[in-house]
Amino acid sequence: MNRIVSTLVAGFVLLLILSSMIFVVDQRKYAIVFALGQIKEVVREPGLHFKLPPPFQNVVLLDNRIMTIESPDAERFITAEKMNILVDSFVKWRIGRNEGQAKLYYVTFGGDETRARDRMSVIIKSALNEEITKHTVSEVISGKRGQVMEAIRNKVVQESAQIGVEIIDVRLKRVEYVEQINNSVYERMKAERLRVANELRSTGSAASETIRADADRQRTVILAEAYRDAENIRGEGDAKASQIYAEAFGRNPEFYKFYRSLEAYRTTFKSQGDVMVVDPSSDFFKYFKSSGSSGQK
Repeated sequence: MNRIVSTLVAGFVLLLILSSMIFVVDQRKYAIVFALGQIKEVVREPGLHFKLPPPFQNVVLLDNRIMTIESPDAERFITAEKMNILVDSFVKWRIGRNEGQAKLYYVTFGGDETRARDRMSVIIKSALNEEITKHTVSEVISGKRGQVMEAIRNKVVQESAQIGVEIIDVRLKRVEYVEQINNSVYERMKAERLRVANELRSTGSAASETIRADADRQRTVILAEAYRDAENIRGEGDAKASQIYAEAFGRNPEFYKFYRSLEAYRTTFKSQGDVMVVDPSSDFFKYFKSSGSSGQK
């Protein structure tokens, strides 16, 4: 009985020893193997691995995934023209992939991700402040934004390499003025737009006056030419009519006199209320008195 118990205890202890010699590395993790408190190796390959049992060797796992540091609130920086702006940024990072970087990361932070994030935040803020103070607002927002982000990234990469961190990307999500100067900026933008609008309006008014004056001139010329042509045509028509009248009435002068008298009567007695004081024996009533014979006077 004692032998069976001893065998079971020995088997259990052996099982514990064997289980302490086996460790599994997930594909999302790094494993740092320590030998008597010293870093022996960094295991990056996922799978089943072996080590000596404690206290000879032990294992610490570190996350090898890409992580994000994002500022919870926009931070204030001063540009080259001494204007305050708010910058919202984020950084993609992870623990260095080679053995030396992983060791350096663990030595620096003891595997504490919170300490690493705090240190990274300080590095990022320092790089942002250093670069933004060299540029104007327009350069940071649009003009040289790509160059500014590249300079910030290079600065962060250099600083992070000294603590075993690899930088994947650095971005400025939002850049805007602080609330205190937003109104003045908007008013200045509004005044500039109004100035441009007034210039365009003045230019358009001048152009419209030019077009209107040219149209009036063309109208006057066209009317004058039309009046001239009409008078020429009317003169030619009157001359032609006079010629026809002359030829027609020249054949019978007495008929011409009679026709002209009828025209005069028609014009004179157009209305029933017309009154004339004329001598009945005058030549005007010649054809009234001798309507039966055209030759009598």
